Amino acid sequence: MINIERQYQQLLGDILENGVEKKDRTGTGTLSVFGRQIRHKMSEGFPLLTTKKMAFKTMTTELLWFLRGDTNIKFLLDYDCHIWDADAYKRYWFNWKPIKEDCGEDLTPHTQKEFINRIKTDDEFAKKWGELGPIYGKQWRSWGDGDEYVDGIVYMKYPPIDQITNLVNELKTNPDSRRLMVSAWNVGELDQMVLPPCHYGFQVYTRELSIEEQVKAYEKMGYTKNIDPLDYAPKRAISLMWNQRSSDTFLGLPFNIASYGLLLEIIAKEVNMIPDELIGNLGDTHLYSNHIEQAKEQIKRTSYDLPKIQITERNWYQHEKVKEHLGEKTFSEKILSYRPECFELIDYESHPAIKAPLSN
Repeated sequence: MINIERQYQQLLGDILENGVEKKDRTGTGTLSVFGRQIRHKMSEGFPLLTTKKMAFKTMTTELLWFLRGDTNIKFLLDYDCHIWDADAYKRYWFNWKPIKEDCGEDLTPHTQKEFINRIKTDDEFAKKWGELGPIYGKQWRSWGDGDEYVDGIVYMKYPPIDQITNLVNELKTNPDSRRLMVSAWNVGELDQMVLPPCHYGFQVYTRELSIEEQVKAYEKMGYTKNIDPLDYAPKRAISLMWNQRSSDTFLGLPFNIASYGLLLEIIAKEVNMIPDELIGNLGDTHLYSNHIEQAKEQIKRTSYDLPKIQITERNWYQHEKVKEHLGEKTFSEKILSYRPECFELIDYESHPAIKAPLSN
């Protein structure tokens, strides 16, 4: 298998050579191809590209935000993550005027900088204007909560569905299931989202490890006790495949690759499996017209060895005596205890960043 870095560079070249010009909602214009796939063996390293420096903390913060079920940018801003700022500000800009007229306030809207500063410092303002609608986190952790109406009367109340918790539980009890899926594409709520999901769903797959693979996994853990490794080593490998309707190949896709790679690592750790293969299925795969020269620059760069990832265990596991008294932490409790600094890159070496404008 060609390594992930080379696959990505080949994809950039494919778009430059075969892409057709298409208009888009941002007005920027793109070169676009349709239906591409990338694959990566996690044993080759953590899939964070090295041909340009990647903002690992920003990517990690966003993934934790999704996993928390959060849809308000306040958490992101607390960790200096600004990739959803423009979407929140756009919603504010479209809605501020009639509300301010009703309450007789000054009709001058905040600039985006003022808006972001107020989100950081004013909890009530953040609660109202930091919301992005029922995007990824809502669908992952709280799908479909609400009432069903018939002739204006509440007919049935539906409890929210926590797809992530259900996935983890199913992996622990029925790991050969073909229904190990999570979806963010809730057609009934798309019009309430600031942006419909670009990566709209993922599926996981597990397989039993051979005895040789189990022993190798045990040795990789660094265990030195004189015990049978088969009693302690993971028994299964887990792979993840995500689907993406729209892929901003220069800016967005490298984040998506690393984000789903980290999600695979987190899930694998929770269910005691070995991360195996990461697969991305890409629909409209495009380069914005103002990313063309940057893509050509990245294609020319040679890659470094991929880094490794280490998850800090102090927030993940409890001491055995604490477990006996309080019980095992739930997956949700573990996720809520995490911060971006709990994920450490080891031996990450990269070329300098390549700046490119974000189209919103």
